Amino acid sequence: MNKPPIILTNLLVFILTGAVSLIFVPIEAFTGGFDWVEITSCIALIWMSGMSITAGYHRLWSHKTYQAHPVIRALLAFFGAMALQNSILHWASDHRIHHKFVDQNDKDPYSAKRGFWFSHIGWMLREYQAARYDDYSNCRDLQRDKIVMFQHRHYLALTLLANFGVPMLLGWINGDIWGMLLLAGVFRLVVVHHVTFFINSLAHIWGRQTYTDKNTARDNGILAFLTFGEGYHNFHHIFEYDYRNGIRWYQFDPTKWLIRGLSFVGLTSNLRRCPEERIEKARLQMQLQRAQQKASLLPNADPILETLQHEYELLTHKMSEYYATKKRLLDIKKRQLVREYEKLDLDYKYRELKQTLQLAKRKWADIRQLEFA
Repeated sequence: MNKPPIILTNLLVFILTGAVSLIFVPIEAFTGGFDWVEITSCIALIWMSGMSITAGYHRLWSHKTYQAHPVIRALLAFFGAMALQNSILHWASDHRIHHKFVDQNDKDPYSAKRGFWFSHIGWMLREYQAARYDDYSNCRDLQRDKIVMFQHRHYLALTLLANFGVPMLLGWINGDIWGMLLLAGVFRLVVVHHVTFFINSLAHIWGRQTYTDKNTARDNGILAFLTFGEGYHNFHHIFEYDYRNGIRWYQFDPTKWLIRGLSFVGLTSNLRRCPEERIEKARLQMQLQRAQQKASLLPNADPILETLQHEYELLTHKMSEYYATKKRLLDIKKRQLVREYEKLDLDYKYRELKQTLQLAKRKWADIRQLEFA
């Protein structure tokens, strides 16, 4: 079978930056060494360019999970160009296609089902879907964004300025242009490249399917640490319009923290969150499915399956009642003219349902453990 033509520019970028990072950076480290300014600058630019992809290209422009002040959008566009992953318009178009046709080898630009190498970097080395390079019909909203289109039209100039101009300026200030260019320029670029690429590759083969098994996406806390919070990928693929990836307080998601933090000073707004009830029910459905799969292999499967189904239905009923009451309570508290006893009565019911739901959740967890002990 004839393979699609090689994209020479991409191939040379990956080979040259990889070679410089593997050869010249270690040589410079052993001969001249890197001072604390160069190391700090490298780390800072890794975070700034990496987070511009996750908070900007991904959650802001691809999925519209929040709105941002023009100053923030301009900064995300500039440092996104520093990440050298194509323009916002092209990146978002590819990503929307990925979500629409996830795991479909003939349509998903970086389908994980075509293997680790393909989804990590191989899809960028050949013109596998040449037609998509000029078709941005799925991003008409972004074509009305002046910052997006400015970056798209001037992408090459911005990329050169960001990747060479910024490190060279920092190196000139610090008195070592070559060292800064190697570490904060090239090495930083290679790190950000592969950290981002891990989401397309490792995050589709390594981790847990917490909320859905309809696609290959996985949740992985280690990957979340390496990818600025993007590692909770199973959650993202079912709830893509949520500005969060890590929804628990203890889950590492600095992109979420950045978006939320900026909202406190008015620089981001309209942060979208999936209803808690939908998230909990998706997680519960996966728990039931796994429990049923294990129970079906046991000799006394029928009564166990009946018990699981009964407790699942009971728990989902209590959950629906709890969230309905919670919504009513919040709505009532927003109204100015309401009888005090009505609020107190509903508040009592809400607290009672909350306690009942917690007990039902513990019983559900105990049943799943005891049945297979």
